[in-house]
Amino acid sequence: MMQRPAGLVAMAAALMAPAAIGQSKIAPPPPPYAGAYQPQGVDEIGLWGEGDEDERILANSPILLRDEALNAYVKGVLCATVGDDRCRSVRLYILRVPLFNASMTPNGTMRVYSGLLLRVRNEAELATVLGHEFGHFEERHTLTDWKARRSSTDLLSWAAVLALLGNTYQSYSNFDSLQLSVYGRLSHFNRDQEREADALGLGYLNHSALRPQSASVVWQNLMAEQEASSLAKGVRKPDFNKVAFFASHPPSGERAATLAAFADPAGAERDDGVARYAAALAPWLPTFLDDQIKLNDFGASDYIISSLAQNGWTAALLVARGDLYRARGNPRDLAQAAEFYGKAVEMDAGLPEAQRGLGLSLFKTGRRTEGQAALRRYLELKPNASDAAMINMLAPAAGGQ
Repeated sequence: MMQRPAGLVAMAAALMAPAAIGQSKIAPPPPPYAGAYQPQGVDEIGLWGEGDEDERILANSPILLRDEALNAYVKGVLCATVGDDRCRSVRLYILRVPLFNASMTPNGTMRVYSGLLLRVRNEAELATVLGHEFGHFEERHTLTDWKARRSSTDLLSWAAVLALLGNTYQSYSNFDSLQLSVYGRLSHFNRDQEREADALGLGYLNHSALRPQSASVVWQNLMAEQEASSLAKGVRKPDFNKVAFFASHPPSGERAATLAAFADPAGAERDDGVARYAAALAPWLPTFLDDQIKLNDFGASDYIISSLAQNGWTAALLVARGDLYRARGNPRDLAQAAEFYGKAVEMDAGLPEAQRGLGLSLFKTGRRTEGQAALRRYLELKPNASDAAMINMLAPAAGGQ
């Protein structure tokens, strides 16, 4: 049975606290691994049983990505980060959900969202998140959180009964104050768990073959994406250093600064696996980008696409940007979309999606003849396209109506 190391919570709190930023500390290595924790007692066995049932449902989910190569690659990054002994206890599932998220349950099930894979740029950044989630698992955070919530709701249930029996303004006021205090404490407890998982995750990364400085970049990029989203929506950008009373996670600014401060300087020149990551993601990149665009968050999507193009635009990225602008659909957007598709065609005239996007954009901007030519070229490249009937109506073959 894995024992919780004494003082680990205090170490994580001291290491990851904002006041500690700037001090010359390095996140320590993880403790010796003694195997996956086994449930004790009826309640824990029941919780594990619920997790097993959820996993059976997950294994048959329509949003589960069953690409063996991608799954093996992501699992390999996890194993390289936390070690083969720890990794053996994990069953990893990749879900086609265009959000930045991953999670792990007490029974060893790790869920990785496609939105996370789209946003990280290399193996080291992916390892940051996977190591963080494994840290939750190793320290049994889900279990302790479940127990804390159960105790809290028990307390509030009895307090509600007493308030009703008292049936006075003061008794109800006391209950309201207690309720606020309990939920606030639970949120604080969750933030401490996140800091502890950050410390453990960075500890794994510091002692791996990957570059630990990438841990901070994950949060820097996420904040930049949120800023871009806010700007496009015309709303005030978030305060990345403010802790909301009921927030379940530390502020992103704190996490980025702390992870940067406690990354091992000796690892700064290590490989971050950017080329390997790009190659592994390449077959799924158009699909993940299409899912992101459908979220209708123009600023965030444009930021992600532009970030992917930092080392140069590709035809696929130009098509994605064209799709984004065409989806927003303002007249100037359609003109820009046609420009993006045109550049994609120049780079790869045999890419069907580029010809399709170009044709539709030109069609909507009044350049009907040019648009029809591009659409006919699309059907030549992809004669069995699912939208062939619709495209044939817009661009009938020579001699048609």
